[in-house]
Amino acid sequence: QVQLVESGGGLVQAGGSLRLSCAASGSIFRSNTMGWYRQAPGEQRDLVARITSGGYTNYADSVKGRFTISRDSAKNMVYLQMNMLKPEDTAVYYCYVDQSLRRYWGPGTQVTVSS
Repeated sequence: QVQLVESGGGLVQAGGSLRLSCAASGSIFRSNTMGWYRQAPGEQRDLVARITSGGYTNYADSVKGRFTISRDSAKNMVYLQMNMLKPEDTAVYYCYVDQSLRRYWGPGTQVTVSS
């Protein structure tokens, strides 16, 4: 089993920054993909960014140039640095890990961006 816990969410003004962290514990494989989704009220859960164990990254078009995903595989951590935040970035952000054909989710952390 894998457990994920996010931290770093909160309230920030438009144009500000936040850094989300996700700690993974349990049976973490060396080869996996970790990343972040987000879900706004009444919306579907959408991919924000992901990073493979080899360091390959993908970003949603809406966050390219503003968000940066990184990981510390030795600590089983994944991070999301969010800059130039916009009100439309307001959502619950979920950390996930894909390994061995399974996906594990964290409980989520709220990010609210005020205009």
